[in-house]
Amino acid sequence: MHQGYPTETLIRFLKARDWNVQKAHKMLVECLQWRIQNDIDNILAKPIIPTDLYRAVRDSQLVGLSGYSKEGLPIIAFGVGLSTYDKASVNYYVQSHIQMNEYRDRVVFPAATKKYGKYIGTCLKVLDMTGLKLSALNQINLMTVITTIDDLNYPEKTNTYYIVNAPYVFSACWKVVRPLLQERTKKKIQVLQGCGRDELLKASLFVLMLTIVTVTIKILPEFRRHYGNICQYVWNISSFTFVQGAKVILKITDLPSVIST
Repeated sequence: MHQGYPTETLIRFLKARDWNVQKAHKMLVECLQWRIQNDIDNILAKPIIPTDLYRAVRDSQLVGLSGYSKEGLPIIAFGVGLSTYDKASVNYYVQSHIQMNEYRDRVVFPAATKKYGKYIGTCLKVLDMTGLKLSALNQINLMTVITTIDDLNYPEKTNTYYIVNAPYVFSACWKVVRPLLQERTKKKIQVLQGCGRDELLKASLFVLMLTIVTVTIKILPEFRRHYGNICQYVWNISSFTFVQGAKVILKITDLPSVIST
């Protein structure tokens, strides 16, 4: 659970409970109980089966490890607007979400820690709302379950949430979603204008917005068509890994020579 950093883990739980030791202790104990009861330590070894169902679940939620900030924090991009979450029951999507959390904690964070020579246990998230519709509110039950799991069992894992490409329906959806969030989470959310290029570049974020359903080499022309104006986000990245769920499915090295305009 602590990946060799018990002190930093305790601090996360203390922050989540406003430094109240008794409440933080209770939260930590309940988290450990949840992990034992649900066999979380072995969840990455429990694939969603059959394979067709696994692929349907993964393909209907667009998630990608997009690079690192100047501080070395992993940047995770979510194609929220084009993720449907309608190919399986809530339980399968919850399992998939937990698997991605565990992959982040066990693989992505340790790799970033080694890469930058310092402890890294938090990330930045870019939520791309391209294609968002009011029908997304049909998934409010799933959203509630996932938010609760993250708040109680993966506290203080995200520094900032950047919302980009928010359409006019975002305001209506936000009014419904906002009350579900903890106050500490609300304070971390920044809604940027348009694609948020200027703000993200100021923060030294190199971000690829994943709004393509299938992540293969064939998506590059589609990427240029949708995001040709933000190619500079990734222009200086020498290597790039696309992640779908907890499985790395494509690695592109020497990206500038691949994405040419």
